[in-house]
This record gives sequence, C-alpha cells and structure tokens, in this order.
Amino acid sequence: MEAKLIERLEAAVARLESLSAGGISARGLPDGVDEVSSDPSILAFDDLMAQYAARVSAAAEKIGGQVLDVTKLVLEAFSVQKKLLIVIKQTQKPDMAGLVEFLKPLNEVILKVNAMTEGRRSDFFNHLKSAGDSLSALAWIAYTGKDCGMSMPIAHVEESWQMAEFYNNKVLVEYRNKDQIHVEWAKALKELYLPGLRDYVKSHYPLGPVWSASGKKASSAPPKAPPPGAPAPPPPPPASLFSSEPSQPSSSNPKQGMSAVFQEISSGNVSGGLKKVTADMKTKNRTDRTGVVSASGKETRSSSPSFSKAGPPKLELQMGRKWAVENQIGRKNLVIDDCDAKQSVYIYGCKDSVLQIQGKVNNITIDKCTKMGVVFKDVVAACEVVNCNGVEVQCQGSAPTISVDNTSGCQLYLSKDSLGTSITTAKSSEINVLVPTGPDGDWGEHSLPQQYIHVFKDGQFETTPVSHSGA
Repeated sequence: MEAKLIERLEAAVARLESLSAGGISARGLPDGVDEVSSDPSILAFDDLMAQYAARVSAAAEKIGGQVLDVTKLVLEAFSVQKKLLIVIKQTQKPDMAGLVEFLKPLNEVILKVNAMTEGRRSDFFNHLKSAGDSLSALAWIAYTGKDCGMSMPIAHVEESWQMAEFYNNKVLVEYRNKDQIHVEWAKALKELYLPGLRDYVKSHYPLGPVWSASGKKASSAPPKAPPPGAPAPPPPPPASLFSSEPSQPSSSNPKQGMSAVFQEISSGNVSGGLKKVTADMKTKNRTDRTGVVSASGKETRSSSPSFSKAGPPKLELQMGRKWAVENQIGRKNLVIDDCDAKQSVYIYGCKDSVLQIQGKVNNITIDKCTKMGVVFKDVVAACEVVNCNGVEVQCQGSAPTISVDNTSGCQLYLSKDSLGTSITTAKSSEINVLVPTGPDGDWGEHSLPQQYIHVFKDGQFETTPVSHSGA
C-alpha cells in the first residue's frame, strides 16, 4: 500500500513540474492564480457556490437521471465562470474577437445543456429547459459598457431568470402534489440566481467585470500546442458559433440560449432582433388590422393554400405603435424590451414559442397560436387570447382585464399585483388560473367553469356554474 502511495505522489510531483515548466498552474490557469484566488470577489463566488449550489446538487442527487446530469452541467458552467473571473483579473480588456475567444469555454458548456433539450421530448423537459435557459444569466460577464447592447449586469441576471422561470414554474405546478424533491430542486435553482448570482454581481461587479490595466494582453488567435504532459485543449465549438459576420435578424436566423448571446456579442449588437422601424417597413401597403403586411401578401394567401398556413416570421415594430410577432415556430427566446405604454403587441400564428415583453404596453392580443407562452409585466388595457390552443400566459405585474375567447387549453399565471384582474371567458375550455399561495413561491391552481346550469325561476333564468375538480 505504501509503495503504491509513494508511486502516486511521485507521479503527481512530475506532473506539477511539467506544468510549471509551461507556465501553467496545477489547475490549468496562468501563474499567479493563487494570489487572485484570495481576492474578496473570488472568495465571495466560492461562498455563493457553497450556499446555493449545494442545495441544487443535493436535490438533483435524489432525483437522478437527466435532472442530475443537467444540474452537473449547470454547476460546471458556474465553475467555468469562476475561472474566467480569475483570468479577468490578470488580463487586459480584449477586443471583440478576443472577447469571443475568452467566452468559448463557457459557451461550450451551454451547448451541452442545449443539446439535452433537443430531439424527442423527455419526461423532464421542463427541468432541462429551466436549467438551460437559466445559464444565459452567466452572460453578464460579457458586459463591456452601456454601448455593448446588453442590459446592466444586475438587470441581465434578473431578465435571464425570467425566461427560465416560465419552465421552472411548470416544474413547481406539476410536482407540488406529487414529489417534493422536484419542488425543492426548482426552488433551489431559482435561489442560485435570485438572490444568489444577482446579489453577488450587485456586490462585486455592478458595472461589469474589471479587467487588469497592467495584465497580459488577451489574444484572439488559436492557442498554441500545449507542452508535453499538459492537458489537451477542449475541441472547438461548431463553426456557426462566434461568426465574425453580422448576425441575421432574429426572425430569419433562429438562435438558442447562450450561443445566441455570444454570437450577437461577436457582431457588436445583441439587440439585432429588436430592430427599429426602417423605411421599407413604413410602406403604405402595410395594414394595421391583420397579420398580413401588404396587398400582395393577401393575393398570395388566396392563390396559394400552402402559404396561408404559415407566412414569413416577423418580430418588428409597425408604424411606431404596434409590435407584430407573427409565424414564429419553435422560438423560445423571443424578447421585446424596447416598448412603451402607447404601443400594442399583436401575436399571430405562432407555435411552440415563448415571448417575453419586458415593459408596460397598452394591449396584448394572442391570436391563432398553438403551444405559445407569453410572459409580460404590465398592460394598460387588456390581454386577449383568441382562437388559440394550449397557450400559457404569465403576468408578472398588473393587468386590468384578461379575455379568453374561443380557446382550448389556457393557463394563466397571475402575480400578487394582478390578483384583482377581471377574467372574461367565452366559448373556451380547460381554463386554469394559477395564483401565488405563499412566500415560498408555491402556486395554487384554480379551474374556471366551462359548464353552466340554467334554471327558469320566478319569471327568469338563473345561471350557475357546474362545480368540478378540473382534473
């Protein structure tokens, strides 16, 4: 036994000597990392992991399977971010190409998580999507200033979690009466970001990462071959990522998760999908009444049955007053953040997509959509759901009225500020309303009646809803 132990120690010493000769520390980081590791911000990151990540990991260990696998990747992404923070303190601020190269290790982990949500839908799809979408919060480290196109780091973490919370709430609702371990996992995952990561960024990097003014220069060139005995570098990501060409508009070039964030950063414009009105969008042929944008479009619909099923995808502001979101298929990261209380949002013909509306708008209409999720903060007039099937709507602020008409399957999530909302339903079925029931983020589900009893009494009909469990 002692001989084997001595042999292992000698091998470890030889390994350290070879790494030292190449200027690399034992943990694969540049020399001097030990000094940086004692920095208060790095120690605080360790506290963040010890306080919040341990809960997520413990719950995942009990669940096992894909939930455990995706949780390990989440924790790996946080570990990568810690290493990047250490490198930042020893490196000068890079150019855009250098920043893209710098972020590659983090993006590679995100791609692994995104791959788990593809293909045949898993029984734990909501867990996987919640974990995968949450990792976009780690992109706060790419903030380089107010002109970079990103929200401030604290706001970015909060906004990123809102996208993940849509699926996280589904986990809470599905398992609240079935298995409390899943509920614990969902709550722990949220606390990892809110308040965990948010408070960490608020305390140490409210204005973004602080690069070293006297450190070494970052290089955007491919790394040189490692010295003998050093670990091999990870394989490069697909060529489509980190493209140096400007990114396509979000309506024509779908992206997912953090890869979308990083590719937008490499083009210098992370809000390319939220484009302003240009001259070609202001043509007189446009109409503000339907999802069709030109007279020629109407003719094509009448003459071509295939085109009537799905027109071109759009996410644009029309005439400065109306956001048109049309024919978006399989897009989980649609965002409108440049809006005001005088504008309306019209969502038409979308399927299997999620839209976030970050700001107060006048009116929201969801028309002829299937498996569509809409998350909004405040609405001045009303949110209307018409001719839809299997939609989910979450109000995070207030809404005076929510109207559901000719719709089959609709889940409404109300915040504490929207409990006074007036809900009107007509010719609709399977309408469920979920409201917060406690300080721990639990949800109570209430089904709205779709059957009524009419009794003629005292010269008039009296109508009462049929009581049912909603199962």
